[in-house]
Amino acid sequence: MTSTQLQDLVVDLQTRFAFQEDSIQTLNDIVTRQQRQIDVLERELEMHREKLTELIQSAAERSPTVSATDERPPHY
Repeated sequence: MTSTQLQDLVVDLQTRFAFQEDSIQTLNDIVTRQQRQIDVLERELEMHREKLTELIQSAAERSPTVSATDERPPHY
């Protein structure tokens, strides 16, 4: 292998390495952003669960003798 071929090979490897570093950084940024979005969505989901539980308990307290599943629809 000549010196010129070796230099070309090194330049090619350096170019590939730089491209891979950029790709890895881009992917890391995307994964980090997605994790933040997942964290926000999990907090919102938990908040909605708590609110739904409160609403169910509130409805049960107002009408303890008839549950929502036993109640007849209005068209009967």
